[in-house]
Amino acid sequence: MPEQHEHRLKRLKMRSMRRGIKEMDIILSAYADDTLHQMDDAALTLYDDMLNENDQDLYQWVTGQVAAPPRFADLIARISVQFQSPDL
Repeated sequence: MPEQHEHRLKRLKMRSMRRGIKEMDIILSAYADDTLHQMDDAALTLYDDMLNENDQDLYQWVTGQVAAPPRFADLIARISVQFQSPDL
């Protein structure tokens, strides 16, 4: 049985909040709160796949220390823009 959309959003928000390092908790939970409800299924699947990556790698990608893999490059760029926003 496929996962219900609302359940998927809640699961992804929880995974965004409960990372290995506090910096990624803050960055990804803010992004999830602002953006997940606007994503289509393909974008949610990509985001879900990204959440399986190591937090140290994610942090380096989001902060621009290391280039993100091509598969995640656009998503990481959007997260980085929000991360650099003064509202975060």
